[in-house]
Amino acid sequence: MTTRANTIGERIRELRNGWMTQQELATAAGVDVSLIRKLEQGQRHTASVASLHRIARALDVDLGELFGREALPDAGPDAGVVALRRAVSDVDDLLGGLDADPLPLDEARRTVTYLWGTYWSGKFDSLAGLIPPALAGTRATLHEANLSDRPMAADALSRVYWVAGCTLAHMRQQDAAFMAVRRAVELANTADDELLSAALRGSVSWQLLVQGRFDEAERVATRTAQSIEPTGDAGADHLSVFGSLIISAATANARGNNASRARDLLNESREVAARVGVDRNDYETPFGPSQVVMQTVDVGVVTEDYAAALRDAGAMPSEPGLPLAARARHMTDRAFAHTRLGEDDKALNLLLATEGMAPDWMQHQTLVKYVTRELLAREARKSTRLRELAERIGVTRTA
Repeated sequence: MTTRANTIGERIRELRNGWMTQQELATAAGVDVSLIRKLEQGQRHTASVASLHRIARALDVDLGELFGREALPDAGPDAGVVALRRAVSDVDDLLGGLDADPLPLDEARRTVTYLWGTYWSGKFDSLAGLIPPALAGTRATLHEANLSDRPMAADALSRVYWVAGCTLAHMRQQDAAFMAVRRAVELANTADDELLSAALRGSVSWQLLVQGRFDEAERVATRTAQSIEPTGDAGADHLSVFGSLIISAATANARGNNASRARDLLNESREVAARVGVDRNDYETPFGPSQVVMQTVDVGVVTEDYAAALRDAGAMPSEPGLPLAARARHMTDRAFAHTRLGEDDKALNLLLATEGMAPDWMQHQTLVKYVTRELLAREARKSTRLRELAERIGVTRTA
């Protein structure tokens, strides 16, 4: 029986064995051969995300394959979650040192971009392997930064904690998620960027929403929006962050059974989006005309006005500038609305289209599984497509 590689170094050796030497891999990846050697010999257990990305590309594999579940600490069914929880609660800095090499600032920024791109692609399992070394490296960057570089290093580390918190929330690890985003807020306060701090408080609002703390979520979003209310000459990034906070307040009101207030806030956000003019993604936060339509549909679903939700969905631009995960969520909201209106075929078609577009994202979504379970419970005739979908996402029919 073949034994699967247990560490990243063993996985690299397994993938290159027989057709590429250590030096050839290092040259193809643009890294020092000593890094390959130390990883394979177990002298190092990780490297920067950028270096690992280049190594994976040179080996012609996806980064997720390089970070297979077997390569995670304490491998097992929940290995990724365990590793990520440990990473956000690391205590090495309290012990007087950091067991990681610092990333150059430009590499730290590239790492942040890559992590958020992976997040918006819905590849949360890959992130469970990618984020721990990124956190270790950017923590070391901040620890060793000189005075002039500290704000930029704090900015990068804040964003890595932020993506960690968002990923943990999707993995239903709410305590660790909240810990991570609170740490991100603390770091943002030292990064000297008012809009980053505001955007992060919007993420705090979202996490409170996920926890069912609707009043607190609304209060955080509203007060933060008031603190950065734009003037007439505000830039598009300022308007985008402000508009996103208004939307956060709207969704909190909808879930708190204040539909009228939610729609007033949506109208306000629509006016802000018109000023912005296009879909943007400033500070890792999508906002623009497409996001307003998406959240309007969400409010319709939450307030059980399903016909209105589907009518509002018709206003979505033909080429929405939404990240993949946001588009997938919008399609799932529409599927849910169709289900509640008894239009099961339309709901199933949307779920299958969503799976084809974002299969990794689907695996972590409670709403997807809820809709699938509801379709199974009342199917008029056996549907092979539905049952195969249910099997793929781990849903069983209930009596």
